[in-house]
Amino acid sequence: MGKTILVVDDAAFMRMMVKDILSKNGYEVVGEAENGAVAIEKYRDLKPDLVTMDITMPEMDGIAAVKEITSIDSTAKVIMCSAMGQQAMVIDAIQAGAKDFIVKPFQPERVLEAVSKALD
Repeated sequence: MGKTILVVDDAAFMRMMVKDILSKNGYEVVGEAENGAVAIEKYRDLKPDLVTMDITMPEMDGIAAVKEITSIDSTAKVIMCSAMGQQAMVIDAIQAGAKDFIVKPFQPERVLEAVSKALD
């Protein structure tokens, strides 16, 4: 059975893109969330092997959500996604507990590389 992944992004189109890349490569996308608050609930319910998390979202941003998820499960694996390749955000995300960082627009090989590295 493939590894399970929760895809979190406020844009349905982005979730669809990530889901497509992952499912074509043997991963099972077990859930989707449109903001950090929903992501935390789904993480508790689904216990995925990995989460791809957008940074900029309404209600609760990705960095706050990563902090919350890693406080629930210290072994959680989260990869941050953002359109902004800003250094400060990358550093915040990594300090919050993210394992890696992917920049939009997504390159399928970069997504897969980050995912397989995080799951190793």
